[in-house]
Formats: sequence, C-alpha cells, structure tokens
Amino acid sequence: MATVTTAINVSPTTQATVLEDRGSLRAALVFTVVILLGFGLLYSLAGTALGGLLFPHQATGSIVTIDGKARGSNLVAQPFADARYFQPRPSAANYDPMAAAGSNMARSNPDLRKRIDELTQQVAKREAIAPAQVPGELVTQSGGGLDPHLSPIGAQVQIARVARARGMSEADVAAMVAANTEEPQFGMLGQPRINVLQLNLALDALR
Repeated sequence: MATVTTAINVSPTTQATVLEDRGSLRAALVFTVVILLGFGLLYSLAGTALGGLLFPHQATGSIVTIDGKARGSNLVAQPFADARYFQPRPSAANYDPMAAAGSNMARSNPDLRKRIDELTQQVAKREAIAPAQVPGELVTQSGGGLDPHLSPIGAQVQIARVARARGMSEADVAAMVAANTEEPQFGMLGQPRINVLQLNLALDALR
C-alpha cells in the first residue's frame, strides 16, 4: 500500500506575518516587564528614598515626638478627652488616617441635619455658649475627616473652657491662641489657621 505524502507550501508572505506576530508579542512582553519593574518597583523605591532623604520628617508622617514619645501628627487631627485641651473638627473617619473620608452627605440629607443639630447642642453646652454662636467647623467634618486645623474663630469659642480647666486667665490662653495662629501661606494662600495639636502642646509646655 503506497503512502501518499502531501506537502504544504507556506508562502513567504505567511512566514513573514508569523515572524512579525512573534516579534510583536515579544516586544509587548518586554515592554510590560520594563513598565512593571521600572514604574511599579524602581520608581516607587526611588521616590521613597528621595523623600526620606530630602524630607525625613514629612516622609514619616510629620510625627510630633516629645521626650521620646509620639504625641501625634501635624497632619492628622486627633480627639482630646480632657477639658484642658482645644478640640478639633469632628471626623467622619473617627480620626483614623487609614480610613480618611468625609461623610459624603448632601446638605439636604435629613441625617446630616440631625447630626449637625445634635453636635451644635453638644458644643454649645460644652463651651457654655448659645447654639447660634457655635462655628460651623466645630459641627461639620472636613472632606478627609482628618483636618488638623481650626480657624481662629473655632478656637476662640473654646478659650473660656480651656482657661477654666487649666486655672489660667482667658487673656493668657487667648495670647497662646494668637501665638499659634498660622498666617496664609506666602501671605495670600488659604486662611489664618491653628494647628490644634501644636496649640495644645504649647499650653502643656507652660507648666
């Protein structure tokens, strides 16, 4: 029985196309590896190393350390339980930097209005002022929920309480507020503001 062998002739054009496809695939794979290693690893390592070299304090979270103990961060708000301290804005993230977020509630949301009304009453009672005198920033949350600053008005309504709790005169506490008020950057960017942590630490240092 004779065996019939059929020869398949591949045209030069087809061979060129196959080789071209293989070359394109190889180039795509090499490009992918370069991008992953270059931008996914080396760029991140270089950025981290450069940031730590040029801005060591900021790169580690702007942690404030006193007597070898971390007291907080200049960039992240934190609550203070004692009446001797100024209080920051409320936080939708519970002051957790790993969960930074706002409440994302619209002004028309009834839950938002209810929460603001309740907080207004609480702050008014805490500071012994009328509800109408409570600044909005003390009952509303920042977009990230971690704003470490207050406006001078937000701090001024707390002066009387802090002065009573510390046995200081209101004038002395007001002077500390003024001394810790940061002016707009370059004299024109932003508004005057007070870093709550720095103000509270400055008050503690008076002892």
